Amino acid sequence: MDLLERLCKAGGISGFEDDVRDIMIEEFKKAKCDVSVDKLGNVIAKKGKGKTRIMLAAHMDEVGLLVKHINKDGFINFVKIGGVDDRVLVNRVVKIKTKYHLTGSITGVIGVKPPHLQKDKESREAIKHEDMYIDIGARDQKEAKKLVSIGDPIIFLPNFEVLNENIIAAKSLDNRLGCYALIEIMKNLPKVNAEVYAVGTAQEEVGLKGARVAAFRINPDYCIAIDITLSGDTPQIKENESNLKSGKGPAITILEASGRGVVTHPKVMDILVKTAGKNKIPYQIDVLEGGMTDAASVYMTREGIPSGAVSIPIRYTHAPVGLFHKKDLESTIQLVSKSLQYFA
Repeated sequence: MDLLERLCKAGGISGFEDDVRDIMIEEFKKAKCDVSVDKLGNVIAKKGKGKTRIMLAAHMDEVGLLVKHINKDGFINFVKIGGVDDRVLVNRVVKIKTKYHLTGSITGVIGVKPPHLQKDKESREAIKHEDMYIDIGARDQKEAKKLVSIGDPIIFLPNFEVLNENIIAAKSLDNRLGCYALIEIMKNLPKVNAEVYAVGTAQEEVGLKGARVAAFRINPDYCIAIDITLSGDTPQIKENESNLKSGKGPAITILEASGRGVVTHPKVMDILVKTAGKNKIPYQIDVLEGGMTDAASVYMTREGIPSGAVSIPIRYTHAPVGLFHKKDLESTIQLVSKSLQYFA
């Protein structure tokens, strides 16, 4: 799990995926892939030969924040990058990635008015992110500007904790789990009569941008997005909202965002389900009312690309920390790897 820990702890909000990209380039080269980086920042690793082109996609970016303003007292206002719930931000420790500091980052705390000073109405209302600020301990604006600049990316405090034998809690599981799976698939790629392209995509969280660009360049015959999905086995989620469970295998998606995202191609669905059955790989079926993966942009590229998604159930996505079951990750790698031969 050392590689996964490195990926999770790396910083990479949308458009600032450099640290994650560097790790993926390094690992893809170890896997003896042909590696390139396109103009948008996607990492494209190629391996194998054949008439069929198969694209595997996993996005490198994570949700986070970005410096918008530094006030006269040295406090920092920020905007959200990607779908972040304001309620998870209060009093969080963050890292501001900056070129001015020797360590490459500045630690800050997201501040709000303490409960002791809140009026009754204030205590009953959720605090909006525009009413929060980041405190980096600067005395004033002049000192803060020596350390931080407008436009600096901000990530949640890097963390990676093994809770028990199978459950791991970490930052940015969405979608460093998919990045890890891509690397492991390419390192142990089975012999298939196809060109396999593993793409670490950029800017998925802000519009599925990188996957569309990469798919146009590669023009694959098929695509599988590897991502995360919402585990429903927590107290506040009803079974009819999500019946997915951690430890019960990867989720094969039928459709996303009530059909606004990918509607998985019948051939892709058939291959994934039959591969799971033949190899006794546990799996679940996912029907998403909200949320999309890279497959949602790939399948509409050029004249249309048959696409689908295989996702790892996690708890607490788009938050400073999430939880997942190791066996779900292992089964995802196995399912996608073994399915490749049937697309060739």
